[in-house]
Amino acid sequence: MVTVSQKDSSPTPGAFRLFLRWLDEGVESNGQKYLEMRRRLVYYFDRKNCLSPDDLADETLSRVARRLAEESEIRDVTPAHYCYLVARLVFLEYQRHPSSKQVSIQALPLLEDALPGTPAISESEAREAEVKRLRCLESCLRKLPSEHQELILEYYRGERGAKIDRRRTLASRLGLTSNALSIRACRIREKLETCVKACCGS
Repeated sequence: MVTVSQKDSSPTPGAFRLFLRWLDEGVESNGQKYLEMRRRLVYYFDRKNCLSPDDLADETLSRVARRLAEESEIRDVTPAHYCYLVARLVFLEYQRHPSSKQVSIQALPLLEDALPGTPAISESEAREAEVKRLRCLESCLRKLPSEHQELILEYYRGERGAKIDRRRTLASRLGLTSNALSIRACRIREKLETCVKACCGS
């Protein structure tokens, strides 16, 4: 069973260096193993539709680094596997947090990149509900400033790795960090969700 330290602090420089050596598994990578692990964790949390996958990936790596510093070594499991075990715990904690209960905009049809809804009703009712959500979403999108429309559509366009790359490009174009872009998109999405729910009468 994996236990994770709950200290709300970043690892010390010494602990971080130990963590980098542990990730390298005896082969110096000049930090590339760390960057690759972080990228994979961002992808993991992003696939689960978490609001801030970058923050959750950083939290996961910080916890692993602190645990390694406390225990000096972690045996019987590869670094990547252990990081994913901790990521699962971080995700479970995230799910229990009230702010994670928001309905993802990806559960709504998103114009030409619409994802199918999954309501537990008949096919005809589902089709009618989907059409209504689409109309409401289009109406709510039109109420946003044009720059907000462009940002939110671009932010959620694409799938998996392509979506991550698109967001990185979008952040660079807007002169924002990935975290700042995520926060801005979250605020726009919250407005859209409120508008769509009101429009749909839910």
